[in-house]
Amino acid sequence: MPSSLLIAMRNPVIRTSMFAIVLFGFSGASTSPYQSVVGITELGLSDGLYSALIFAAALVNVALSVTIGIVADRVGNYRTLMLAVILCGVAGYGAVYLLPTKLSFVLAALILLPAYGALNPLLFAYVRTAAKDMGGRHAAAVNSAIRAAISLSWVLVPGLVGLVLSAHGSMLPAYLLASLGCLANFVLVLRRLPPKAAVDQALGKRLSFLASFGEILSLRVVLRLLAIALISSTLHVNAAVLPLIVTGAVGGDVGDIGIIVGIVALLEVIFILVWGRIQDSLSHINALALGTAIYVVNMALLGLSAERWHIYALTLVSAFGAAALISIPITYLQELIADRPGLGSSLISVNIFLGGGLGAALFALGTRISDDSGTALLSSLAGVAGLSLLLFLDGGRGKASAL
Repeated sequence: MPSSLLIAMRNPVIRTSMFAIVLFGFSGASTSPYQSVVGITELGLSDGLYSALIFAAALVNVALSVTIGIVADRVGNYRTLMLAVILCGVAGYGAVYLLPTKLSFVLAALILLPAYGALNPLLFAYVRTAAKDMGGRHAAAVNSAIRAAISLSWVLVPGLVGLVLSAHGSMLPAYLLASLGCLANFVLVLRRLPPKAAVDQALGKRLSFLASFGEILSLRVVLRLLAIALISSTLHVNAAVLPLIVTGAVGGDVGDIGIIVGIVALLEVIFILVWGRIQDSLSHINALALGTAIYVVNMALLGLSAERWHIYALTLVSAFGAAALISIPITYLQELIADRPGLGSSLISVNIFLGGGLGAALFALGTRISDDSGTALLSSLAGVAGLSLLLFLDGGRGKASAL
């Protein structure tokens, strides 16, 4: 019998949505690795201003994602809002390229591009409604496929853009490529994606903005967001300490970093699809618990690594666990507010922000009281704490409890 993924991919709406998320990933992957180079080196922003700008942009993205999610549920038209935020991407990336000044960079990074970032949860909300039209049981596999498409963009695009622009002397053309990618996405969504209403538009209209925000701040949702953020923080700590451990404790060099990161990124794309298939037989909770346990073990072994081959041996474990932590929380978070696809999908952005913040805090604490290896071990403890909280709240139920 075909898997849920194969069944879902026969749906033209799902296929088109995947192309749209690939183009979304293309724009981010074209520019994010070079954003600091453009902002600081080419346009002259100070390190302090750039850091404050990135933090403020993350806050704006969370606020806009939640707000746009609420609006999407109220108006019942995800496609129109997707087109609007895509145009923000066209304008934001295009402004940096056409008017390369500090002001254009700040305005784009602080307003236009965070608005464009709301396309990510909007697409997941749109796809969720399409999956429900198919019966709902394919949602996890579809989310895995969509998430794998983003990862594939990040595997292929940064290196290609860097190679093409290496002889150019400036990374500003990356913003032109991103703007063109957004423009192609606009045409794709306009011509190929039909309007799709929310699952319960009447419910979205009955609830005020404050009531909708209050739903996110309820104890039931906040505790689960904390559990998932603690788990997700291990990914951010790994990204920070892995290069330091490779070039420090295990005696590797920068070449090893690129090879290891590339291997893990490529394997993640494959394993994300594997986890989508696994969820045909396991609940989201059990699958996420298994993936978290694997990644916690990976972080502990990373902290204990003493030889370069140890890190290479861990790539398989790291990629398999990371694939679970990247993809499975999407469906889990959406189901926390299952009757509000826009609001539920906005929790994806909230989790990214919280996970990144906790990861930064753990890295700062770990490097203050220990070394890089000790920081990896501390991160594994945070993952255990998140897993324990998750199992306490939802273990054995397969869905969110009333708490």
